[in-house]
Amino acid sequence: MTWPMHDAGSTTPDPGPDDARRQEPPWPDEPQGQELWPEQPGLDDPEPGDGEPPHRGRHAAPDPLPPIEGLLPGGGPSPAETTLPLALTWPAPPTRPARSPAPGPPGAPPGWRRVPRTTGHPPPGPAQPPRPQPTFTPTPVRPPGAPGPPGPPRPPSARHAGGPPAPTQRSSLIRSSAGMAVGTLVSRATGFLRTLVLVYAIGIGPLGNAYNNANTLPNTVYYLMLGGIFTSVVVPLLVRAARRDPDRGEAYAQRMFTLGAVALLVVTVLATLLAAPLVHLYAPTINGRPGTPLGAEHDLMVVWAYLFIPQIFFYGMSSLIGAILNTRGRFAAPMWAPVVNNLVVILIGGLYVVMVGLNKDPQNIPAAGVRLLGIGTTLGVVAQTVALIPSLRAAGFRWRPTLGFRPGEVTEMGRMAGWMSVYVVTQWAGNLVVQILANAASAGLNGYSAYSIAWQLFQLPYAIVGISVITALLPRMSEHASARRYSLVRDDFSIGVRLASVIVVPAAIYLAVLGGPIAEVLFSYGSTSAAHARYVGEVFGLFALGLVPYMLTQLQLRVFYSFQDARTAAFVGLLTMVFGIAASVTAKSLLPAAQVVAGLAVAYGLANLVGTIAGWALLLRRVGSLDGRAIARSLTRMHLATVPGVVFALAVMAAAGHVVHNPSAAYGLVVTVVGGGGAIALYAVCARSLRVAEFGFLMKTVTSKFSGQSGRH
Repeated sequence: MTWPMHDAGSTTPDPGPDDARRQEPPWPDEPQGQELWPEQPGLDDPEPGDGEPPHRGRHAAPDPLPPIEGLLPGGGPSPAETTLPLALTWPAPPTRPARSPAPGPPGAPPGWRRVPRTTGHPPPGPAQPPRPQPTFTPTPVRPPGAPGPPGPPRPPSARHAGGPPAPTQRSSLIRSSAGMAVGTLVSRATGFLRTLVLVYAIGIGPLGNAYNNANTLPNTVYYLMLGGIFTSVVVPLLVRAARRDPDRGEAYAQRMFTLGAVALLVVTVLATLLAAPLVHLYAPTINGRPGTPLGAEHDLMVVWAYLFIPQIFFYGMSSLIGAILNTRGRFAAPMWAPVVNNLVVILIGGLYVVMVGLNKDPQNIPAAGVRLLGIGTTLGVVAQTVALIPSLRAAGFRWRPTLGFRPGEVTEMGRMAGWMSVYVVTQWAGNLVVQILANAASAGLNGYSAYSIAWQLFQLPYAIVGISVITALLPRMSEHASARRYSLVRDDFSIGVRLASVIVVPAAIYLAVLGGPIAEVLFSYGSTSAAHARYVGEVFGLFALGLVPYMLTQLQLRVFYSFQDARTAAFVGLLTMVFGIAASVTAKSLLPAAQVVAGLAVAYGLANLVGTIAGWALLLRRVGSLDGRAIARSLTRMHLATVPGVVFALAVMAAAGHVVHNPSAAYGLVVTVVGGGGAIALYAVCARSLRVAEFGFLMKTVTSKFSGQSGRH
């Protein structure tokens, strides 16, 4: 099966007169009192007119894409949380020098220009006789915004046939953007607090391993069976139905909602019945005779698996409801719903500490504590789903169970989900192998819990910055790719990489150095010792070294999706999976048991580096250029700007070790505040000294936001 591709012709930007305009001017070294990328309409954009086929709007149906963050080990942010992430105000491409319009045919009005066609080009063939030149009738030029002459009424379905979204949708998006941003940040903050509470309550030893392994099962089963389909296929199909059907997709949404609920129920029941085999699949080494520590850990994992797996149904319903809300212009509710989940689990963790206590093991935890954590964690997901229902009703959706799909609709779902399923399976298989190896690394400490917590910390800087860039990047690239404006696709990718890197690069470098002290100040309490917390931080630091390749791979995948090329994205995912598995197995065989999890973090970064290299090479064949010199120049300056901060942080770490005990929470606090704060300040100074233009743009944006200024950025 192949994906429908645009009739793109050559895979390089079209040569011709446009090349002079498309040559990017030298990157400005520093913004000089004006926005780095002022908003301007694209010079190649067709001007709407009578009889012209509608083009894709910026908020038209998105192309299929997998969940933005990939598989979530250890019960990280829920799939519903990543359905529609933080929106970022997106800059326009770099300003192009205007070019003189080509002279028009005789009788053309002033300012006439030929609009390049993006569809309907005839196949190459013998030369045709010249056509007679059309005769133009000059018409009065009306000012912008003035009403034009009345035209024939458009049929109801044409309002949703692919043009720009209705004003109500656009205004709803603007009204929701603030709620989306705040909701995402609050969700990340409460999710981080949830992790802190659970680490304090159950630690990262055998009890924490049992909890995190069991809580991973609903996420992985949901992701494998339905998650990738729901988040990558349902929204595009609903939007297309809303534009295509006379009832604005209402009946189609009812059928889709019913099908999703039935599929979720079936998968949840089957997975619950297979709870014990699934535990053995993910943790085959955590087993033993009943009554032994390993046997108790395995038995506890099975009990919690029965209590956690029903989350699959509610995770899926959250995604379905979020998809309906998305297509109806309500975007903030899915951002806030995970906050309810996090708050419930935080409350449950506090009750566990009060009722059961700390430093428990699988063999001595009371049954009441097992039920409290198991049922309470699942209730958090239930509450997240229930919290979305009022917004769903306010959007005017009343579920009436019905199926009766029309001919071709199920086939359309399968066609869209085909190559996406390959990508989802590759990600799941890679994480399955890693989880098995982490569980086999060492009995008790330095096992899967350390890997899971470090991975969740690794996601924080990318989630806030990288996902925001992706959210704004994909609609623009999809619109430019459909119009075969490859140079603008290149510009969007280049700007996206550089804007995200201005924060991701220093985060990767400084977190790699300060990961251990940061974890000491965060986790050295309750059931977790300072030494064990430091190990989690060291694994987190090794993860952080791969933050830039991870970000680049995710952005590259979005370029493929902008061309509706999920097959190439699946190939990149397959290559990354194969290399990641090979590197992980190598780490397991070469490293001591206590250091295997750290080796798995390095293998993860190397696998993303391989995916970045492969994706870059394949994209070059597609668009001809990725603005590599500008990206390399910016990344080099950003890395150089981090060097003084690294030296300062290392000096603070050495000095603090002579003043306070290491490892300890006090040592971590001193190093994090003094060393980390000084490193960030030095990066800001050095970025300005090295004339990192993206840093200046970021600072100007933040300053204008906090000072209450309004403007386009």
